[in-house]
Amino acid sequence: MSNDPQAGVRPARALLYLHGFNSSSASPKAQLVKRACEALARHEGRPFECLIPDLSHRPNVAWQQAEAALEQLGHDDTLLVGSSMGGFLATILAERHGLRAVLINPAVQPARFVADYMGQTLVNDDSGERFTIDNSYFDQLTALQWDRIVHPARYLLLLGGADETLDCRDALRAYAGSRTLIHPGGDHSFNVLPDYLPALFAHGGWHVPDSLEFS
Repeated sequence: MSNDPQAGVRPARALLYLHGFNSSSASPKAQLVKRACEALARHEGRPFECLIPDLSHRPNVAWQQAEAALEQLGHDDTLLVGSSMGGFLATILAERHGLRAVLINPAVQPARFVADYMGQTLVNDDSGERFTIDNSYFDQLTALQWDRIVHPARYLLLLGGADETLDCRDALRAYAGSRTLIHPGGDHSFNVLPDYLPALFAHGGWHVPDSLEFS
């Protein structure tokens, strides 16, 4: 039996990347994944669509945007990739539609997280938009909260062992049975993602040659 996690895996037809809370499609991780998809498509000579929607800071709107983006790509053979809050949304989509997902430092119970920011005003560095965290954020995230992971084999977790924002042990418990790669000393930004792109794309059935450039 092959030890290659890609062996026997049908290549994903498209990739949907969901960024984290108060981030954007211009984030370094999002743009890296986009460049990687484009490079893989050129190398393989076949299409590999990559969609990175800008998600609202309001949870219910972000969820609607994520659903609409998946609808645009189609439910079949789309690989989900989500970072932080995007990982939370990607989990809902994966569970509902039976899709594979790669989660980068995912938020497991984001309602608990935003409770610590209640009343604070935040600014999106990319758009300049200012907003204040109120009870509606907590209520919306509570309504969206999934109960448990039914098919852990669908997931690949990429976790920073020194995440200063989210405790990686929460993800280890919630996604027990999922393939998990922990980067010792890795922080919440997970700026070591370039090193994990082969694993990320292998989860979607794509092989990343060592010679491939993503710049």
